Amino acid sequence: MSRVPLFNSPLLLGFDHFERTLDRLAKNAEGYPPYNIEKIGENGLRITLAVAGFTSDDLVIELVENQLTVRGRQAEDPDRIFLHRGIAARQFQRAFMLADGIEVTGARLDNGLLEIDLVRLVAEPRVRTIRIDSGNESQSNQTIDIGARRAQVK
Repeated sequence: MSRVPLFNSPLLLGFDHFERTLDRLAKNAEGYPPYNIEKIGENGLRITLAVAGFTSDDLVIELVENQLTVRGRQAEDPDRIFLHRGIAARQFQRAFMLADGIEVTGARLDNGLLEIDLVRLVAEPRVRTIRIDSGNESQSNQTIDIGARRAQVK
């Protein structure tokens, strides 16, 4: 069954990346390991994952673009022989999509709980007045600076 795009209005320009984000989140619906997300202070967040049995060497935290990914993989000890194995030692991957302006400030592992601290940077409101040129002026081949990128307008 195909999903109806949420951001297909002509009034919502440039929001197509949200569609891709929603698709990635839908694929990451596994429930292991369990986690909490809590608000810390005015602009802070904390993600807490229950990773009992994992050491810091077994865990990897990566931030690629706005996707925070936590991976866990335990190395097998060939000298251990289990008569019964009831504690799961499976690998996992848990991903979180972060909004623009959310920064990871640190992570710590304590008593089987991995805590990842985040902070929302407060941006100053930016007001910009756009110049309106008359139709008489030549606009062909104008270069516009857009942050670190340059765009050619014809």
